[in-house]
Amino acid sequence: MRRGGARHAIGAVLACGVLLTAATACGQGAERKVAGGAPGAASARPGQAVGIRLPGVGERMSRQLPPDTGQAVVVYGEGPDSPDSLAVLYEKQGSAWYRTQSWPAHNGRLGWTTDHRIDDEHSPVGVFTLTDAGGTRTDPGSRLRYWYDDNAYAAMLNPEPAHAHDFDYVIAIDYNRLKGAPPFDWNRPDGVDKGGGIWLHMDHGDGTSACVTVPEPGMKTLLRTLDPARHPVVVMGDRERLRS
Repeated sequence: MRRGGARHAIGAVLACGVLLTAATACGQGAERKVAGGAPGAASARPGQAVGIRLPGVGERMSRQLPPDTGQAVVVYGEGPDSPDSLAVLYEKQGSAWYRTQSWPAHNGRLGWTTDHRIDDEHSPVGVFTLTDAGGTRTDPGSRLRYWYDDNAYAAMLNPEPAHAHDFDYVIAIDYNRLKGAPPFDWNRPDGVDKGGGIWLHMDHGDGTSACVTVPEPGMKTLLRTLDPARHPVVVMGDRERLRS
């Protein structure tokens, strides 16, 4: 357990890929309807084998998967400019992937990009490892290292009631961050301009600044399922780029 409070809040804090102020957070604006399924998600039953390649993920992105990866969260964006997506958890048994569960999700409110920059309100496309978790709530049974700090995360929240629980549970996406550090760590190895603080976290019903959000049951499932020994990753992007 780690508590930090004010020493982690640097006036304005980088989180969800942007510089947050009291007026902004990972999501705002009109509520959008989440569209339908994704390859291997809507059509496959939980626990059903879906093949030796992750459904809807093409050869180029498949080559980016670490060879020892046994768990993957695939975020299927509804479109390049859409904030709506579907998150599907797959687990590998032998050479085959099995669909475990899926949840409606949201990504950057302006969609996706292959060249993410701070404040661009797009989520980065790519394959990223998942190594660290945390939140304003105590550990629900996470297998990933869990950094609890009710002050450090709370300092990043939009004060509007709709965002009060955004960071109850978070899983850091290893984009422009130091692995093995808490999600709220300030370091940006590739520079501040490339953004950072991009997480899987609790959904608030609309698009984000760059993070990916899923409902609370999904966050709890991911925290209790993703196992460092299985080298979990997130594969994320709009469907067209995922297929490439």
